Amino acid sequence: MNMWMALALAFVAAAVLCWRFSSPNSLFHVLDHPGERSLHHQPTPRSGGVALVLALLLGWGVAVGMGGVAWSDMMSWLSAGVVLLAMVGSIDDRVDLSPLMRLLVQLLAAFFLLAAGLVPQQLQLPGLAVALPCYLMLPLVVLYVLWMTNLFNFMDGMDGFAGGMAVFGFTTMAWLGWRAGDEGFMLAALIVVAASAGFLVFNFPPAKIFMGDAGSPVLGFLAAAFSLWADRDGLFPLWVAVLIFSPFIADASYTLLKRLLGGKKIWQAHREHIYQRLVQMGWSHRRTVLWSYVLMLAAGLTTAMALNQDSTVQWAMMIQWVLIYIAIIVWVSLREKRIG
Repeated sequence: MNMWMALALAFVAAAVLCWRFSSPNSLFHVLDHPGERSLHHQPTPRSGGVALVLALLLGWGVAVGMGGVAWSDMMSWLSAGVVLLAMVGSIDDRVDLSPLMRLLVQLLAAFFLLAAGLVPQQLQLPGLAVALPCYLMLPLVVLYVLWMTNLFNFMDGMDGFAGGMAVFGFTTMAWLGWRAGDEGFMLAALIVVAASAGFLVFNFPPAKIFMGDAGSPVLGFLAAAFSLWADRDGLFPLWVAVLIFSPFIADASYTLLKRLLGGKKIWQAHREHIYQRLVQMGWSHRRTVLWSYVLMLAAGLTTAMALNQDSTVQWAMMIQWVLIYIAIIVWVSLREKRIG
């Protein structure tokens, strides 16, 4: 009962706050005006991330109060990172902070996770564990957190997209946490799912509200934090979380590399992600996001099923997903050439 109350409160709070923030009379009614790099065509509120984070913190508070999630130094640092990123993101949605300022704030949030002790003892791959010295592991963890934090921000450019990845990704991690016997981890992850689902009520295409910078970096930060948490406690290794979120990781990494090689500024907004190119080719937001959900679900299910298999099967599954993403990139490129 405690679990369901926390989940219900997170979902309802996110939905109600998104409904409220969509109103022009709300203090949090901040409009995202269409530009040459946007996929939307009319001004839309972008304060949904504030609603999501408030609902998330409410759900966590209720879960801790009822004993479903144990409060610890780690949860304190994790919550501090969420609040910091949400507050600065909310300011950024209004006044456009510099990329350097955003990076410094994200770096501080990453150090919060180091302070929480979320540093792997070794780097695990299927059938292989590599112990790295502290002076290598610490910067790798910081880079991982920074990349995941920005990853969601890069990919939050279409109705229902980032919220959907959060629902599928954190649901899979919650199920793996439950299977490993850690109900606290499971509940904390499911509260992220519930808050994201409440946001999706108003963000599924056609969206009535966007997540904005108050929400998408927080979800990326949490994806990194929960994967490091699971790795530290032996629930599942880090490579599993990377594959769960691979639909976002593959698109963002490929697009970033392509822009770097093309001499473009990687921090500038653009419309070069695979999902953006599909919309520009004529796919509707709904069609694109629904097919993306299929990909997200398949990534989560196959990763979860492969976790208990031997290392040969796990490596085969990883290679399979690399080939799938290469095939998608090639197909989109060929399709663009055909169209024009």
